[in-house]
Amino acid sequence: MSRPMPANARSAVTPSITAETVTLQHDVEGHPHLVHEARRGIKIATTKLPSIPSSDLMNRAQKVAAVAAEHAAAVDAASRFPAETITAARVERLLGAAIPPELGGEGAGIGEVVDICYSLGRSCASSAMIYAMHQTKIACLVRHGAASTWHQWLLRKIATEQLLLASSTTEGRSGGDVRNSAAPIEWHGSKITLERQATVISYGAAADGIVTTARRSADAASTDQVLVAFLKSDYRLKRLNGWDAFGMRGTCSEGFTLIASGAAEQVLPVSYGEIHRQTMMPVAHLTWSGAWAGIAASAVDRARAFVRKAAYGAGGAVPPGAAHVTRAMASLRTLRSLIAAAVQRFETASADPTALETIDFQTSMNMLKVNASELAVSAVMSAMQATGLSGYRNDGEFSIGRQLRDILSSPIMISNDRIMANLATTSLLSGPPQSLCG
Repeated sequence: MSRPMPANARSAVTPSITAETVTLQHDVEGHPHLVHEARRGIKIATTKLPSIPSSDLMNRAQKVAAVAAEHAAAVDAASRFPAETITAARVERLLGAAIPPELGGEGAGIGEVVDICYSLGRSCASSAMIYAMHQTKIACLVRHGAASTWHQWLLRKIATEQLLLASSTTEGRSGGDVRNSAAPIEWHGSKITLERQATVISYGAAADGIVTTARRSADAASTDQVLVAFLKSDYRLKRLNGWDAFGMRGTCSEGFTLIASGAAEQVLPVSYGEIHRQTMMPVAHLTWSGAWAGIAASAVDRARAFVRKAAYGAGGAVPPGAAHVTRAMASLRTLRSLIAAAVQRFETASADPTALETIDFQTSMNMLKVNASELAVSAVMSAMQATGLSGYRNDGEFSIGRQLRDILSSPIMISNDRIMANLATTSLLSGPPQSLCG
């Protein structure tokens, strides 16, 4: 099915949905209330609701970040879900920010979403990563569910009720190989069922819904995947393993058996391969990078404060570790430039599915994840070296222990080694650029 393309860069992740789009080729069998909701969407679209100003969105994000900072240490210590942060995000209506205004959201663009991840990352890494994963699912639903009555109804429900979506793409022995699924969708006429051994569903127990990959059918290849959205009433979770991790402890990335059932319309109408290439992978890498940059900025802030205080106490003499602050700042600036360029590139390409599918674009977005994670680790390590024992301690004002533990998850979250191995062949197909500035 055709999908509407974004009208401008600000809504690059959220294609505008017109009356023609929501007049779908079919009704949702057995769900007349969804058809009614879709028709409501047509009326809403005709009002041309304005987007909320970006400054207002970021002001609200700062309020949520302040709440996240207040509870970050307790979230980490108890390895618990950052409930206070998500409650504040609901109050400030951040969970539906990237949903189009026609469906009750604010039409926030990818740059604004990444900035929110950065702001949260400076306060609480787990809160930032949860927000990043949620917004990645929203982006997939908006772009690839535009021709589906059920998914438009779901997006409106998310915007209205500020629901939190979790992601299930990791399964069984495949680990981080998100492009293979073992468990198939079982089709029963207009109904579907799914039972999946999901070794990781971050914050699964706290989410209001789960968006999961699955094999298209029992006789499909493992790479022939679909993406399905389930609300909490559609599934139950049986815990497989807990989450006592080195860092990112508040993401509560436990393993579950996911047992779900629903309507066939809950399967997105395009293949997961297309969704992964055009939206899932680039948006995940952009939002994750924003969160990692926030963690790095938090560590750099503490290192700078330590050096300033040490210099003041020594009559202006710069402490030996000051040079490491310079390195940390350089890594952070490079990281910021890398993310800003990637955001701009995604916004430019998002209106053209062909551009999103090119080897050059796919390679750049995969390498964003690798480079951003390595730069973030470098920045935090330099900050730790600048602070010395004061940063190494867990009980002081300049402690960087939590930031270091959290950022060390970045190279292994969808392993950099796996990404580099997958890119080895494509690297041979695309040579060096012909110029530096062209």
